[in-house]
Formats: sequence, structure tokens, C-alpha cells
Amino acid sequence: MKAALKGIGYGGGPEIKLKFYVVNAKVNLAQAKLAGLELPQPTQSIGKNSLKYTKEWKEREKMIHQFLNQYRDAVEKNLNDTKENLRKLKEQDEVLGR
Repeated sequence: MKAALKGIGYGGGPEIKLKFYVVNAKVNLAQAKLAGLELPQPTQSIGKNSLKYTKEWKEREKMIHQFLNQYRDAVEKNLNDTKENLRKLKEQDEVLGR
């Protein structure tokens, strides 16, 4: 994300300029990529083997699939939170710029 330090800010320190449209475009791109992500269900093509190993393999694949779905949900929530924070920062900048 791009932020530029410029001169002296309101409190005497460096001013950080938010490039809203650049950051927002990158968040939108990340959301689009996330929406296009497909996680297929674990395959059941092991056949009718009833070995302990194949049972554990299937359980592990199912667990990994659940973890990936949880991770995707967390990333989606973080992106939504980031968009909301960007919107609030933009509003604050507009109020301070008046």
C-alpha cells in the first residue's frame, strides 16, 4: 500500500498521505482474486480400500479443506474491514481538509 511522507503535518510531525484510490484498487483486486478461488472437495477416488492409512488420509484431506475455507473466510473479513477503514480514513481526510 502506498503512503507518502510529506513535510510537516498538523502535529508538527511528518504527514502521511493516503492514496485512497490506489489502495482501494488493490483491495478490490485482492477481493476479486479471493472470490475466484475455488477449493474443490477432497477426492474420494481411493476406491474401496479399507486400510487404516486411507481412512486417515481422507480425514486429513477433509481437515485441510476445512482449514483452507476458514482461512479464506478470515481473509475475506480482513479485506472487508480494510475497505471500511479506508472509507473512514477518507472521510476524516475530507473533514480535515475543509
